[in-house]
Amino acid sequence: MLLSVLLTGCGIQPSGVGEAGEPPTGVAPGATLYFIGADGDLEPQLRRTGRLGTVSDAVSLLLSGPGDSGLRTQIAPVGTRQVVVTTTSVMIRLMVPLTIDEVTPRGVDQIVCTALGVHVQSGRSKETKVQVQFVQPTPESEEKRTCPLFK
Repeated sequence: MLLSVLLTGCGIQPSGVGEAGEPPTGVAPGATLYFIGADGDLEPQLRRTGRLGTVSDAVSLLLSGPGDSGLRTQIAPVGTRQVVVTTTSVMIRLMVPLTIDEVTPRGVDQIVCTALGVHVQSGRSKETKVQVQFVQPTPESEEKRTCPLFK
């Protein structure tokens, strides 16, 4: 009888490889922030926080500057780094503690790429647009932007 049990096994037949969809996202040693390299181009910098975090967390870290990485920022230093984020299925709205005069167009790209990077790594669409809303009303606050690196 023992021999017949060993020969028949557990009755489960092997199956082929099945499709499982997209790879998992959201697991990360930290957030990728975008700063300016020596050539003036955007460069990613992993800020090790032990987790991916939220869009708000990442943009707040971006506002703290590049540290001793050798990279630069085109965002003026600010006293408060709190960023309010509202997300819909097609838009991320960031209320940043900056005026338009405290950030260059490349600095706005830093903010947009950082926000979209976390958004995409969290499993959401890279087609999402970003509005960067400044503390004073300005036409730039209404622009719907994408990251120039995410094409």
